[in-house]
Amino acid sequence: MDTLMTHFNRLIDRISQSPHFLEEALSSTIKVDDFTARLFNIYRQVQQEPQHPVPIVLGLNRSDYMLDQSLDGTMSLKQIEINTIAASFGGLTSRTPDIHRHILKVANRLEERQRILDNNPAAGLAKGLSKAWELYGSERAVVMFLVEDEQRNIYDHRYVENELWLRDIPVIRRQFEDVCRTGSLDQNKRLFVGGQEVAVVYYRNGYMPQNYKSEQSWEARLLMERSCAVKCPDISTHLAGTKKVQQELARPGVLERFFPDEPETTARLRATFTGLYTLDMGEEGERTVDMALAAPDRYVLKPQREGGGNNIYGQEICSVLGSMRDSMERTAYILMDKVQPRPASNYLLRPGAPLRLSLCLSELGMFGAYVRCVQKGREMVMNECVGHLLRTKSSEHADGGVAAGVAVLDNPLLI
Repeated sequence: MDTLMTHFNRLIDRISQSPHFLEEALSSTIKVDDFTARLFNIYRQVQQEPQHPVPIVLGLNRSDYMLDQSLDGTMSLKQIEINTIAASFGGLTSRTPDIHRHILKVANRLEERQRILDNNPAAGLAKGLSKAWELYGSERAVVMFLVEDEQRNIYDHRYVENELWLRDIPVIRRQFEDVCRTGSLDQNKRLFVGGQEVAVVYYRNGYMPQNYKSEQSWEARLLMERSCAVKCPDISTHLAGTKKVQQELARPGVLERFFPDEPETTARLRATFTGLYTLDMGEEGERTVDMALAAPDRYVLKPQREGGGNNIYGQEICSVLGSMRDSMERTAYILMDKVQPRPASNYLLRPGAPLRLSLCLSELGMFGAYVRCVQKGREMVMNECVGHLLRTKSSEHADGGVAAGVAVLDNPLLI
């Protein structure tokens, strides 16, 4: 799994450096999806900047998987999505091994206790941030967490933030409004917010349309993207994580464009892909619509959105897709084969809910961190898998994660 994640880090990085591919992949989506179009407009503006590209690139990604059971009973790992912006729970999941080890110790299940894997994504994510900060080259500059005004998941942030403080790296937390009000660029495009030089902008906000509350929020995003501060992610890496790009990567021959001399790499990546289908206007898109309407329970309809709770399942696919069959609006979505995992019995501990044995499904996320430095010959100076995340929910729920109150943080138990 570690090697698989480093392959995906390289893939995302190469996509972010491929303007022709991004333009080609998102050409239909940006015509109908205003949010993606606004992001892409910033991307185009940054591409035209005279000092592009920025010398340091930082990616903190999470690739999510489920075990798929085929009709003959064989199991295989299939990718659900890749998260390139604000990939969450690296902090909180760093604490869950100790929690489960303590519970097993109290229950006198000492053998099982030894089979809980060590896991500290917070330290690994902070390692990537600290490497980028170090390469930026100013000890007075700060790492800025770009956050929401009301942050429900603040403790997840704090574990990563505290790892940076342990490395003597100063951290500030600011919102779009702060950047708009007090942000500026000097003649060298260094970013200053409230008079403090920013080495790294770590986006823990900005991945949903509602995060941009005004035109000033979009102006703040453009200001940060135009700066020489390291962005995590930069706008091109943000776009590389869209659902439409994920679907385009599944087309025959596309992976080979990014790994022309690495057949083993492309084979390993492609083995994790499930069926992904375009809804662009035309014959291919029409076949996808017919396929979905004929057997909606076999598919998931996905919009270009992050944050969980956006996917469409079952008969609702017929309602939504049927209503826009002849409209360009459908190109804002992709269709994906629904992964068929094997349920397992488990207890879900949630506040206010009775403790009972349930049939559960789990999703495994792998965290990756990479840093590329253009000044060092465009080479990656760091590329690592830095930990994992396991989320478990009752099989009765089709969609929704931890933030929605459906899933819980979990740990793999080696057997």
